[in-house]
Amino acid sequence: MLLDAQGVCSFADYFVICSGDSGRQMQAIYDEVGHTLKKEGILPHHHEGTVNSGWLLLDFGNVIVHIFAPLEREYYQLDKLWSQATPIIRIQ
Repeated sequence: MLLDAQGVCSFADYFVICSGDSGRQMQAIYDEVGHTLKKEGILPHHHEGTVNSGWLLLDFGNVIVHIFAPLEREYYQLDKLWSQATPIIRIQ
């Protein structure tokens, strides 16, 4: 899911919220996002989390990417927390 958080959030314009069904899939998403943006000269300002924690985060400044395991995504419910943000893309 891609959320437009402009006007709703003071520290980012967009959130990407996605899930990986396994630790390997979460790591692959994380690696590919980082690799693809690095080729464009865009590096994360900050990154957090581990596959074992069920939540990986890449902070690119105006865009923050959240990669969850299914249980952690359900627990933290960022989709609901940022429900005032405008959904740009939703894939299920």
